[in-house]
Amino acid sequence: MEVLHEKVKKQVIKEGHGQQPAKFATCFLHYRAWVENSSHKFEDTWQEQRPVELILGKEKTEMTGLGIGVANMKSGERALLHVGWELGYGKEGSFSFPNVPPMADLLYEVELIGFDEAKEGKARSDMTVEERIQAADGRKMEGNSYFKEEKLPEAMQQYEMAIAYMGDDFMFQLFGKYRDMALAVKNPCHLNMAACLLRLKRYEEAVGQCSVVLSEDENNVKALFRRGKARAELGQTDAAREDFQKARKFAPEDKAIVKELRLLAEHDKAVFEKQKEIYKGIFGPRPEPKPKRLSWVVVFWQWLVSLICSLFKRRRPKAD
Repeated sequence: MEVLHEKVKKQVIKEGHGQQPAKFATCFLHYRAWVENSSHKFEDTWQEQRPVELILGKEKTEMTGLGIGVANMKSGERALLHVGWELGYGKEGSFSFPNVPPMADLLYEVELIGFDEAKEGKARSDMTVEERIQAADGRKMEGNSYFKEEKLPEAMQQYEMAIAYMGDDFMFQLFGKYRDMALAVKNPCHLNMAACLLRLKRYEEAVGQCSVVLSEDENNVKALFRRGKARAELGQTDAAREDFQKARKFAPEDKAIVKELRLLAEHDKAVFEKQKEIYKGIFGPRPEPKPKRLSWVVVFWQWLVSLICSLFKRRRPKAD
């Protein structure tokens, strides 16, 4: 474990690449935060599908320790940061959001997605709407170039940085053409993230990215198709079929959708046949019904009745 400061220690989970960010660099990151030595998790940006922007040297007081840790990371690096309460939420803690007890040491799991040097960019809060959309579009184009080269981690890094320019706080303020302009950049980034995640077999995350798009555009064919593929890989065949069938309504000639529906039908048939064989092996073939054997008492009784009837007929007087 590396000691970065008297109150900040770092343990690397995954190595990064390139240089570390300089002071005043705009960093984009994901993190989960816990109160150390407890199960109290008070923030998770991965779950919210929302990367965070942090400007080194200008971070909030409660994020001082996090800033020290991030300043000592490289792009793509993931690490655990142990932060003392003095560089976290302090002696008083926080009783609003997030809810952190007083004098609580903190544990962060952090991934530094990437960063812009101070000379190249400025804080999102200082940008106009057009500048933010343009900056995000530039990141998206860089991501597309990496994707074509099959450099998936690098592509995802650029897409996530693009998405960070258009967080919920920004989107809530947009209406009309500006919202349409933002979604025209943001949604393809989520869809391209899903494509990368499918190739990396990170199916649950792919479902999450597609669901973000579908929350804005419920009939988006690409989102439905890619979510269907991810759900099929997770064994969620009913949900996958529902996605594919809905996608086919809007793209009935799409051969890829038809193929996935056929594969699901074949899968269901194979599962049914396998289950039938399993149950057959457990219970065996259905036994043929055996003819019932009559009791000797019944047989004797039937013979006796027949004998009496025949004697009675012989003794009946003839009619005149």
